[in-house]
Amino acid sequence: MQSIPNDNNMAGNSKEQQLSLKVYNTLQGLGCPLVDGLYLREADSMQDLLCTPSLHRTDILKWIYVSICPSLTEKFSSIKSTQELIQEFTRFGHEMMLCKANDQDLIKGLAPPLRQLVFLEQLLMVIQADSSMSSGHRQNLSSGDEHVKNEDLLGLLMSQDHSSDLDLVLNPTCNPWSAHIREHLIRAHSAQNKTNGNRTDSSHSRIRSHGEEEDLTEALALLQSTQSTLEELQKECEFLQSHPSGSAAALSPCALKVAISDMSQFMTAFSHIYNTDFKGYCQKAPPALSSSTHVFQSVHQLLHTCNMELAAIKQLSETSLSLTQTVKELQTEKRYWSRGEKHTLPNQLEELKNKYVTFLSLHQS
Repeated sequence: MQSIPNDNNMAGNSKEQQLSLKVYNTLQGLGCPLVDGLYLREADSMQDLLCTPSLHRTDILKWIYVSICPSLTEKFSSIKSTQELIQEFTRFGHEMMLCKANDQDLIKGLAPPLRQLVFLEQLLMVIQADSSMSSGHRQNLSSGDEHVKNEDLLGLLMSQDHSSDLDLVLNPTCNPWSAHIREHLIRAHSAQNKTNGNRTDSSHSRIRSHGEEEDLTEALALLQSTQSTLEELQKECEFLQSHPSGSAAALSPCALKVAISDMSQFMTAFSHIYNTDFKGYCQKAPPALSSSTHVFQSVHQLLHTCNMELAAIKQLSETSLSLTQTVKELQTEKRYWSRGEKHTLPNQLEELKNKYVTFLSLHQS
């Protein structure tokens, strides 16, 4: 497998080129036969391979999908049309929640290069997660084999053929004392054990009963604390509550694996964006607040007072306009008087004025 030299000039500085190098190296690390033997050294060449529509790129996608789900091998082999294969790729990517249901441009290689590379990286992360789980399973199997070997060895040592050797090891017969001295030591030892046993039996029983009560109290308190903790966790975890039968598939191993993969991808993307774009802004010192805050407060109060005066003037103007309109209607509206004639208010006033003048002239004469 050809290693790619880590050179900034060779790998490129743009996000697309860096991601192209990462995806290409990951494919080589996973043993993809479609990139083995290409010996690409420039990031631009890797980006053209991964982001340009071609039959080779389609075969790489096919290898990635089969690596994620080996059961797709037979299904892909029965498809003859490239368009049907692309539709199947899109459907599988949508089921893994990595693309949209009709996002065929992403599968064909017509989408922006950065989006294609992120999609490929997410697929490869799923393969890496599966491989790590498989290696852990193999490690568990190997440890299980060691356990079986230890059990076999223990069973061999405890067999009837080696029982005499085991008794000899546990009870050695090499004793330097003579027979009568050994007999005297045995009697003295048994008498001492009997005397000490009579003294300590009562105290030992009291201590043992007290210790058992303390252990039982501690165990009961620990059990109650654990039960209360579990009840609190069950209240917080909504998915542990009773659900309809249709929602049971939400906790399937495949869905959980996809959710964990998505979370890992989001964390990786956020870490990359933070280190490249946000880190410089987050490390800046906060801006210093101005000491002339009373000026802004005074300006705010003056503007508020001005707004209130303008509102009052506007209301006064509207009231004046309404009164003017009412007076105009009273002056121009036609009214019916007792003799059945139609007159407006100005005409009626003029008529009253004329009658008053006539009355004064008659009175003076």
